[in-house]
Amino acid sequence: MTWLLGYMNPWDSSLVAAALTIAFNPLFWNVVARWEQKTRQLSRAFGSPYLACYSLGGVILLLNVLRSHCFTQAMLRQPKMEGLDNPAAFCLGLVLLGVGTLFVLSSFFALGFTGTFLGDYFGILKEARVTTFPFNIVDNPMYWGSTANYLGWAVLHASPTGLLLTVMVALVYMVAVLYEEPFTAEIYRQKASRSHRRS
Repeated sequence: MTWLLGYMNPWDSSLVAAALTIAFNPLFWNVVARWEQKTRQLSRAFGSPYLACYSLGGVILLLNVLRSHCFTQAMLRQPKMEGLDNPAAFCLGLVLLGVGTLFVLSSFFALGFTGTFLGDYFGILKEARVTTFPFNIVDNPMYWGSTANYLGWAVLHASPTGLLLTVMVALVYMVAVLYEEPFTAEIYRQKASRSHRRS
């Protein structure tokens, strides 16, 4: 990891902005979602849990666009790594982008909009936890697909800065999973328990 730092200026404003958006986004959506789950303030403000969830989802999408923009700008303003600036690495980057996009899109289609954007915190639950592709391949495929996309983008740009920021993306997602996974498991356990009692 130390050798990567030799390729970058850690005080560059674009790098700082990228790091801040990477750290902020999951923190924001988890704090807001837990607050909603405990208070239902967003659902009351919007008059519907669905409208509240769609609105939060829209904000998350915009934040993710901002994060990707900052990530790209940070890469473009820092030096390239000669060892990654070759056709083989370029092809690897394309493969990573392809796999990442497949995981992200298939996750979205399996979960739907509300399932993707924290609908369970708004009381919008699916009949059961999704276990079809890509969830039968890897847990949290949306997060790992997104990480693969950033990694592929970094490799395509032969960017050590992009590689370091991708490590940060992965670490932040790992923390988010530790925070989110127990909650999701518990609400579906409670739902299954209620369904069992009714039957």
